Amino acid sequence: MQGKKTGGRVAGTPNRLTKELRTVLRDMIAAELDALPTTLEGLPPKERLDVVIKLLPFCLPKVNAVKSD
Repeated sequence: MQGKKTGGRVAGTPNRLTKELRTVLRDMIAAELDALPTTLEGLPPKERLDVVIKLLPFCLPKVNAVKSD
C-alpha cells in the first residue's frame, strides 16, 4: 500500500535553484560573447583559429554525407 504524496512542488514546476543557476550561466555566457572579439584579437593566429574551430559546431549545423543509390 502506497501513501499519497503531499506537499512539495507541483509536477512541471521548475526547481528554483536550477532556474537561478541557468540565469547566472546565461548572464556569464552573454558577457563572454560580448568580450570574444577583443579576446580573439589578443591571441596568436594559431590559437585564434583553434578557438574559432571549436566554436563552429555551436554556430553551424553538421553536414551529413548524402549517399546516392
